[in-house]
Amino acid sequence: MELKNYQSKVIQDLETYLNYIKQYKKTDQSFNQFWEDRIGSYNALTGEGMQPYKNTIPNAANVCIKVPTAGGKTFIACNALHTVFSAYPLSMPKVVVWLVPWSNLLDQTVAALSSPDHPYRQKLNSLFNHRVEIYQKKDLLQGANFNPSIVQKQLSIFVMSFASLRAKNKEDRKVYQENGQLASFASFFKSSHHFQDDTEETSLINVIRNLQPVVVVDESHNAESALSIDMLRALNPSFVLDLTATPKNNSNIISMVPAIELKKENMVKLPVIVYNHHDRTAVVNSAFHLQRRLELLAVEQEKTGGRYIRPIVLFQAQPNTGDENVTYEKLKKQLISIGIPENQVKIKTATMDELKGIDLMSSTCEVRFIITINALKEGWDCPFAYILASLADKSSAVDVEQILGRVLRQPYVQKHKNYLLNVSYVLTASVKFNDTLQSIVKGLQSSGFSDNDYRGVDMMERMDNSEQIIIENKQLNLTDTVDIETEIDLQNLNFDKASVIEPVVNHIEKVAFEQSETMQQLIASQKTQINDDHIFEEMGEKIRRYRLIEQHKKHLIDLKLPKFYLHTTQNSLFSTGKISLSQEPLLNQFKLSNEDIKIDFNTTSSDLYKVDLEEVGKNDFDARFSKIEDLMFREPVVAYIMSKPPERQIKDIVHQLMKIIGDMYPIPDQEIRLYIERVLSSLNPEQLQDILTRKDDYSKKIKARIKHHADGYAEQRFNDMIKLGKINTEPAWTFPEQTVPGNVGASISKSLYEREGTMNGFETTVISAVSALQNIVFWHRNLSKGKGFNINGFKSNHYPDFILYTKSGRIILLETKGDDRDNSDSRSKCRLGNKWAELAGEKFNYFMVFEQNQIEGAFSINKSIELIKEL
Repeated sequence: MELKNYQSKVIQDLETYLNYIKQYKKTDQSFNQFWEDRIGSYNALTGEGMQPYKNTIPNAANVCIKVPTAGGKTFIACNALHTVFSAYPLSMPKVVVWLVPWSNLLDQTVAALSSPDHPYRQKLNSLFNHRVEIYQKKDLLQGANFNPSIVQKQLSIFVMSFASLRAKNKEDRKVYQENGQLASFASFFKSSHHFQDDTEETSLINVIRNLQPVVVVDESHNAESALSIDMLRALNPSFVLDLTATPKNNSNIISMVPAIELKKENMVKLPVIVYNHHDRTAVVNSAFHLQRRLELLAVEQEKTGGRYIRPIVLFQAQPNTGDENVTYEKLKKQLISIGIPENQVKIKTATMDELKGIDLMSSTCEVRFIITINALKEGWDCPFAYILASLADKSSAVDVEQILGRVLRQPYVQKHKNYLLNVSYVLTASVKFNDTLQSIVKGLQSSGFSDNDYRGVDMMERMDNSEQIIIENKQLNLTDTVDIETEIDLQNLNFDKASVIEPVVNHIEKVAFEQSETMQQLIASQKTQINDDHIFEEMGEKIRRYRLIEQHKKHLIDLKLPKFYLHTTQNSLFSTGKISLSQEPLLNQFKLSNEDIKIDFNTTSSDLYKVDLEEVGKNDFDARFSKIEDLMFREPVVAYIMSKPPERQIKDIVHQLMKIIGDMYPIPDQEIRLYIERVLSSLNPEQLQDILTRKDDYSKKIKARIKHHADGYAEQRFNDMIKLGKINTEPAWTFPEQTVPGNVGASISKSLYEREGTMNGFETTVISAVSALQNIVFWHRNLSKGKGFNINGFKSNHYPDFILYTKSGRIILLETKGDDRDNSDSRSKCRLGNKWAELAGEKFNYFMVFEQNQIEGAFSINKSIELIKEL
């Protein structure tokens, strides 16, 4: 199981934040700068920008990831642990406290993280070299396979509930009591200052505190009370990672996933079709017919090679303040009385659980109807749930937000052949339909979605020449003469499987088709947007946007900047025979094993970093990264690894280096691993020991060498394919209507947008001189990191600094280089830029400009201005 595109972006955001911490040393400054560079500084008056860091847990970096329901938060967290611990020193124990709000979610999490066959555990094993142990509270209290020696050698995850740390009862108080089973930790922490006042040193809470764990808070919106904050502080964490679909005001969000990203990856059934009926009998009838329609489609799909699906209806029964048992038990009896087999109907409420021990995903399971009130909250997971049918009193707004998220998860995380199997349905009978819609919007929001993700239809039947009148998105103005039905009319229910699908279901299908098409068009349109556009939309008015200057718009009507395209074999009706070029196809025959291992380690610096706490005020500490000046923290682990046989030493060191080097897609991890083994095999024991003490610097050297080999091979293939006519340029990239540069630079005349992005001194000097030329119509500060135009080719990160437009209609890409820059990367970028200009056509030019020391194919600032003046 690999990360989805949006999940990878979340991990990249986390890694970027950790790099900011390494640079700025302070969690708050790092967070604030992280967002300032991305969207601009925070403005308290307008609310634009990201609010400053909230130091809720003073002794830890505390950040939040916003992911909608069904977005794979647990899998993201598994990968995030590797990213976080890669920033820690090797000597620090890899200990995690994984907090969940409910017992059922605790059981699910333990099962998933413990099972060798589960994708979550498989990913953890892969990332942590199969040294992973999962503990529950009872395991820790008993000291079961839990001691200082074991903790130092593995990733240890303590899965606990919020309640178990709040000491409300005798069982929970054991966490704070003396425990002889944990006595071995006493000497291990003998010089520690992390003990909690008035608590025994051998208590579990003090063991956890001294291990300074990384804390993962699942569904963290449930842990925002003062009591919960105190609970988190009591754990003395070094890092807190919040996971939630609905972050609270005191959350420090570093990454957010819009709902549309889940739909792109087929994680959720969107849009939600909300259909309001005239009474509860009609709701039940539609539920029967719609379930049968979906199941027939699922059966047909399975016959043609699709996977097994058995669509399920969730009946939300009417709560009864007197005796609620009557409500849901009566409904079950009614359903059985009209012919539904008893084994197809189950009740799941706070007091009755007929689903216990049943695998709803099994093909041998018969359950098709589940009756609940609001017991199916977070933690209940069955992708076969398609229809939420609310049977609340029609005179009130239908309160469905608590369980709406239960019908959103997409079976098998894949798009199904029939569009009806890719959306979810809410059936209601409410006079106050607008209020019901607000409840549904609230439910979507609590699951991390928005009011753009549903389609509401209000239906009222009148017998007028058998015509059915449909009123969309309007509240029904029913008069006192309308019969407000309070009971389900069993005589009018039709569960005959041979009966014709009723007209209402036909209309639901029509609406589902129209809305599915609309959402697919939206997804298609986003393919041309810059990477962060959807995140900017998610943040709404917090983002400061700058518009195109009106007088320049006429020049952009038909203007598209060329991109490189690779011609491929057209092997299907849907293949275009060409793809936008990237490094991936250029490296499809690249073998790292054929490349040399010559790396100069003599210039490796000795700077290392560790997580530490620094006092920033009286009794106030902040998590900082500081240089390690001595070896006392790493010596035990170094000695442990170096005591092993040589081949085992190399494998352990390779694992450490691989964690730091990370993904180098499209180069397979296995090839990188074998390359590092070749490098290490050529070193002596003293050099191997030095790598362990300075692994960050050695990793950087090795990664740079691998990248050098890959870039060289990709450039050679690129030139070969151009010679063969397999690569050309085609118009593709357009200027967006608005830009989000983050911090803005100096206001210089002839800019394309109201404001342009920030520039350094040399860049400002160059563009000031260029903009003063008479032939320049406009200039634009091209944005990097997916926001602007990049020259795609054998390098993927070449975003020229400026785009110029002249009166003759020429486009000029301008890349500036100060004399302090390393010219190795500049040379390849210059070759790529000049090749782009050569193939793009006579209206396109490329200039790489140096202050003084230009390279081959580049120009000095004076020479470039002289030439640009003539274009």
